[in-house]
Amino acid sequence: MLENIRENSQGLVAKIILGFIILTFAVAGIGSYTNSVDTSIAEVNGVKISQASFDKAFQQQRANMAQQYGEMFETLASDASYMANFRNSIVDNLINQELIDQASNDLSIRVSDEQIKKTIREMPAFQVEGEFDNNRYLAVINQNGFYQSSDFRDYLRVEMTRRQLSQALVATEFSLPFQEKQVMALQNQKRDLRYAIISAEQFIDSVSVTDEEISQYYQANQARYQNAEKVKVDYITIDVNEIAKNITVSDQELQDYYQSNIANYRQEEQRRVSHILIENEDDEAAAIAKIEDIQTRLANGEEFAALAEELSADVFSGENGGDLEWIERGAMDEAFDDAAFALTEVGEVSDVVETDFGLHLIKLTALEDEKVKPFSDVVEELRVTVSQDKAQDKYFELQQRAAELSFEVPDSLEDAAGAINVNVQTSDWLTKNSNTAPFDNPKAIEAAFSSLVLEERLNSDIIEVSDSLAIVLRVNEYQAANVKPLDEVKATISETLTAQKAQTQAQTAAEELLASIRNEEAVDEQLAASQTSFEQQADVARYGSNLDANLVREAFKLPHPKEDTVSATTVSLTTGDYAVVNVTAVNESEEAETTPRLAEQLTQQLAQSAYASYVEALKAEAKITRRSSIQASNQY
Repeated sequence: MLENIRENSQGLVAKIILGFIILTFAVAGIGSYTNSVDTSIAEVNGVKISQASFDKAFQQQRANMAQQYGEMFETLASDASYMANFRNSIVDNLINQELIDQASNDLSIRVSDEQIKKTIREMPAFQVEGEFDNNRYLAVINQNGFYQSSDFRDYLRVEMTRRQLSQALVATEFSLPFQEKQVMALQNQKRDLRYAIISAEQFIDSVSVTDEEISQYYQANQARYQNAEKVKVDYITIDVNEIAKNITVSDQELQDYYQSNIANYRQEEQRRVSHILIENEDDEAAAIAKIEDIQTRLANGEEFAALAEELSADVFSGENGGDLEWIERGAMDEAFDDAAFALTEVGEVSDVVETDFGLHLIKLTALEDEKVKPFSDVVEELRVTVSQDKAQDKYFELQQRAAELSFEVPDSLEDAAGAINVNVQTSDWLTKNSNTAPFDNPKAIEAAFSSLVLEERLNSDIIEVSDSLAIVLRVNEYQAANVKPLDEVKATISETLTAQKAQTQAQTAAEELLASIRNEEAVDEQLAASQTSFEQQADVARYGSNLDANLVREAFKLPHPKEDTVSATTVSLTTGDYAVVNVTAVNESEEAETTPRLAEQLTQQLAQSAYASYVEALKAEAKITRRSSIQASNQY
């Protein structure tokens, strides 16, 4: 057959068809075949915000929320309305960021390469024992998705530029004393209240819920009753700690390692020195004369420390008799080093030494010879180190072997497990959040729910869940997200609807009581019908009251009472009950002293308001378009 196809493709008909295809490309242009659909989610002054940018921000924010709220977020995520607002808030943030970036560019705000380097070197996340460590830097940024250091520098440049603009806005805000006094007075204000609580519980027995209402509620709120998708996986582990249990180390290996790394067990020679410094910038001849005079005074028996305290230009060390404490070779200027390490006897003073700082006299005050820890003192330390090194080497070897076999035999883990001498294990049901080790690692869960594992039913790649543990997994069983059957949730829905109807009746009773209070008629009858009575409480504070938080909040929103006006309202309490609250008096506090903390809080509030106003002003002048409906392309 292949031979026939090859022969026919050389014929006249085939050449004519090919000619038509070439002509079509020539007339229409290749670009018309490759143009992609515009998938941007918004456009700000002609700059498009890509779907990829949205997806990245969506995944980051979703992961943050899941980590913060755990399983509760799964409930929130099943609510279509909540997730729509969640997506829109992310788009709003991306638009705001683009506006700030454009404003920064218009204002020529820049961040230099030196600033970025300095910032990176000072970040605690990139330091080991207080010093910048390049290997740690590369490892950390790789873990966070920056696979080239230039990508991270570009990201940091953008963030620092945004911060410069925001700081320029917020740092200029301040609060005035009269504002602080006003806030203090409001915070310390107290109110006399009377309130009546109408319990929703009293109406439950009079409420009925029909099957039709339950069915309608179920159909309208199915997202609330979803089972999240979940998966069981088979997996194998490569664990350094398990490997180390079977590692043996010979005495010869310990000796070889000790000899090869003898520098690690050597303490270099150390010297403690003092010095006298005479600066020679202004008058070199005078400086030479001065230090020669010091040499003469030393020869005549005067104390080095006393002369250092009196005459040394290095004031800090001079206060301590010229003491520079313990030094190692390479710590000081080369000429200073050479002179200091040429001294052989404690108490010996050098000739005049010239450095970039001036002229020195150096005294050797203490000496510790080079020391090497003997093999017998470090043998146990060596055994641990060599064992770990061998275990780590074996770990990488087994990783490579497992990776090769799980790829070559992609429909089973048995071959890879046999090759590295481990058992295939099966996980519990896994969801996209709140799993136990080793599946509390995002990389492991991403692989478990990937199309490679779920749809193609292949082994995953090697997943490094920590520095000492790696896994390979494959799907065992999968359960897609589904809506719980009505029978399973019917009782729950009935309770929900019953509570809602009871609360509605409590609200109606509260509104009727409020109307009676305002009209000053039939108040007692309404109280009796609602099975409640008024309670009084004087001097209720805005914060720290033992009353329901919603009741207090509404009470402090009400206007001051007047003779011809009732200052009252209804309020839904945190318990689900309703109340009528009536402010009978407002008690202003004595003038209290303001605090620096209050001034700081007010300034922060004003700064936040200024920044938000600036962004709103940019929006008002910008041309912004956004897609009406936005979905994350990958909602893992």
